[in-house]
Amino acid sequence: MVNQVKNQAEEKMEKAIQVLKRDLLTLRAGRANPAILDKVSVEYYGSEMPINQLANISTPDPRSLLIQPWDKSALSEIERAILKSELGLTPNNDGNVIRITIPPLTEERRNELVKLARKMGEEGKVAIRNIRRDANDELRKLEKNGEIPEDLARRGQDDIQKLTDRFIKEADQVVAGKEKEIMEI
Repeated sequence: MVNQVKNQAEEKMEKAIQVLKRDLLTLRAGRANPAILDKVSVEYYGSEMPINQLANISTPDPRSLLIQPWDKSALSEIERAILKSELGLTPNNDGNVIRITIPPLTEERRNELVKLARKMGEEGKVAIRNIRRDANDELRKLEKNGEIPEDLARRGQDDIQKLTDRFIKEADQVVAGKEKEIMEI
């Protein structure tokens, strides 16, 4: 019973770390990464669709992205969506593909991105702490209902705290790695 609660908490914490990593990928560091376009959606035949479902996105070199839509009629819509996004990127449409040159980051922009990365990291840590709270509540409920003894519930809460500490440390490491990548010139 206690192991089941602990395993569920560990699974959820692992997912929280994966979400944090995926969110941090959308931050633009100095290099081109197709993941920065993941949150950009395009109005296509009356519905919103992510760019990666409408086109092939590749990185021909470290400073540029190449977007090749499967349907050429979507080119102007993709270009408009990129311009509307808050990424600060300027697409170049040549009629067949869209090229985006990733400009080098200014010091001010790097500092903004680091703040944003830290904010995302804090949100990930809050999610992990919420998972800890839910697991501890579940253990207290089991103890109250007489399904597990008090000492087992306390030991389970200690184990969940150790898990929480481990995952928060991992979240800090992930954010620190992204900060290093952003500040790299």
